[in-house]
Amino acid sequence: MTQSFTNQRLVLSSIGFGLFFGLWAAVSESHLVPTRFLPGPVSIASEIGKLAHSPFAGTLLIGHVLASLQKFGAGFAIAALIGVPLGMILGMSRTADRVISPLFDAFRFIPPIAWVPFSILWFGTGPLAPILVVFAGALAPCVVNSYRGAKFVDKAMVEAARTLGASPRIILLEVIGPASLPSIVAGLRVSAGLAWQCLIGAELIVGSTGLGFMIVQGESNLTTPIVIAGMCVIGVIGACIDVILRRIEMRLTRNWGPI
Repeated sequence: MTQSFTNQRLVLSSIGFGLFFGLWAAVSESHLVPTRFLPGPVSIASEIGKLAHSPFAGTLLIGHVLASLQKFGAGFAIAALIGVPLGMILGMSRTADRVISPLFDAFRFIPPIAWVPFSILWFGTGPLAPILVVFAGALAPCVVNSYRGAKFVDKAMVEAARTLGASPRIILLEVIGPASLPSIVAGLRVSAGLAWQCLIGAELIVGSTGLGFMIVQGESNLTTPIVIAGMCVIGVIGACIDVILRRIEMRLTRNWGPI
């Protein structure tokens, strides 16, 4: 049944992609929109091939991809390392919740893109500025989902562990942690998606490397194929990041926590 479901999903996904690219090609070939503004999918695929072998905006396409991934990875990792423990602390400690939550609530309602001017003032136009924007966008989902996971753990499980003499460390690692895991990894998936979007948005404004910077340079040169090619690569990489995190989520919840 699982194999049949997988095959059905693959077929339906293929149909969706086929319809999308078919409609795109039809609109492009019909010249309802000038080709210079909407090149067809074949032209975009050819442009991606050119970018892979001919430098644009200082480097090859793979160089822009790696630059974006490095900034994304740094900002997302810092957000996860800070946000997950912070959320669990807020969920387990009523005092910490009352002291920190009002400040955090104010922080999380600041749009991540609003951090761009601040990041430029602090770090200039180097890679640290986009990393700060990524961190600002990725932190809130990590904290909120970890908080909910720890806050709504079955209190009977915790009391039973205390009755059996478990230390706070054991309760955290073997009771609260596994019970919170589905919520934590779900938060990481949301956080990664927001982090990737925030990175591209930051690179469009302050970047000197990366896919967002490549798109801006393409727009400055009035080369629509490069802009659309960059958008396609951004979408594919974002989808790949989500697939990877989904696989990690399945493995973690299967091994260490209830689904």
